[in-house]
Amino acid sequence: MAADIVIRGGQVVSADAVFEADVAIEGGKIVAVGDAPGAKTTIDASGKYVIPGAIDSHVHFRTPGYEYKEDWQSGTGAAARGGVTTVLEMPNTRPPTGTLEALKMKQDIAARQAYVDYGIYGLLDEHNLDALEALIDAGVSGFKCFMGNTFGDLPAPSDGAMLEGFEILARRGMRCTVHAENASIMARRQARLEAAGRSDPLAHLASRPEVCAIEAVSRAVVFAEWTGGRLHIAHKSSKDALYVLRDAKRRGVDVTVETCPQYLLLSTRDHERLGNALRVNPPIREPGHQEPLWRALREGVVDMIATDHAPHLPEEKARASVWQCDCGFPGVETQMPLMLTEVNRGRMSISDYVRWACVNPAKAWGFFPNKGVIQPGADADLVVVDARREWTLDQSQLFSKSKISPWHGRRVQGAPVMTLVRGKVVMEDGRIVAEPGWGKPAKQKMPAPAPRNVDKTTAAITAVRETLRKVG
Repeated sequence: MAADIVIRGGQVVSADAVFEADVAIEGGKIVAVGDAPGAKTTIDASGKYVIPGAIDSHVHFRTPGYEYKEDWQSGTGAAARGGVTTVLEMPNTRPPTGTLEALKMKQDIAARQAYVDYGIYGLLDEHNLDALEALIDAGVSGFKCFMGNTFGDLPAPSDGAMLEGFEILARRGMRCTVHAENASIMARRQARLEAAGRSDPLAHLASRPEVCAIEAVSRAVVFAEWTGGRLHIAHKSSKDALYVLRDAKRRGVDVTVETCPQYLLLSTRDHERLGNALRVNPPIREPGHQEPLWRALREGVVDMIATDHAPHLPEEKARASVWQCDCGFPGVETQMPLMLTEVNRGRMSISDYVRWACVNPAKAWGFFPNKGVIQPGADADLVVVDARREWTLDQSQLFSKSKISPWHGRRVQGAPVMTLVRGKVVMEDGRIVAEPGWGKPAKQKMPAPAPRNVDKTTAAITAVRETLRKVG
């Protein structure tokens, strides 16, 4: 019997090898890798790589509440053009995804608009701890805790609330992503800088020194280790807290770490060219941080590449004062070309890229082996890559609504030329060829929970008190 689709003649890439093979797809699943049967449709991948679809663990699609910046259709279309087949979307929308009602609203929007598969983060904050388990039951893929301020001005929870939240998530086996910067230090320093008249691009960096990350990463690791919770460090920007993460992993703490192209490839030298448009949280740092991050990827201290896709309108990035410029810029569409360029330059192998962009995120979020790998039984989330194509990134051509990018004018080599999501061609030669709504919630199965110190959790000590009250 003929398969639905066979991709023929490509170089199939895993985290460990590159080999020529056909890939057969039936019913949205990969059914054979090697000598494939006949097919109703054949895709010629001769001279190209066939890789698993990238999984971006950190995107902001701004909907509901800020649809003018991005929506799920424009954001997931940008993902498909960038070779990303699964996204995890952040909760700092309006309303934030911290209640069942807000989650249902976002789920309904995503179901109508998404081109690629997705997970949705729930919010962990000071006031919604009673809702965390209901959000898990309703389908969130993980949680986000903003230890430092970012777009949406969600206040950082107290340490007590954060620890109690980690206790709940540890018992349920859910991973919590943290924006690991110390909110108090940053607020005080920004106020002092503003009072001193500093509003230049580097003032933002001065307000968020590396110690903010060292302290916050350390605190999050302590809470995760104490509770047995699963922790994810978002957008690692600097070398300074890597020793904390290296030591935590050696002790067996379940902590995963992402970095982003902007932290691997840019430095403060780029402020001369880009000015306030480069404002992002955490900030782009001085030369000297980039190579340690590359080394941490190679060593496994940093697990994956994400983007922190954070779209805004150009005018929101072009204000004279850095404090008035919105933080972040689009990235889901440009990540793969930027990283393929580094493959071509010899900085990493194509298998390294698949490990960091596909396999490791799939494992961290419970999608593996359904996603992140090319093998029979996996979802047919596939990208055909032309590693020889040379071109120039152009912000005006982005599918995202956000037409401002620090990568504008950058010469790259390597491009995703076809993206398939569960066996359906969604992007071909830069054109979105599917209908919105094809994307579905990504099926997730996390390992069994391994909570620790359960007799000392807030739930446990209050239950004892309640028992004593009833006995008395």
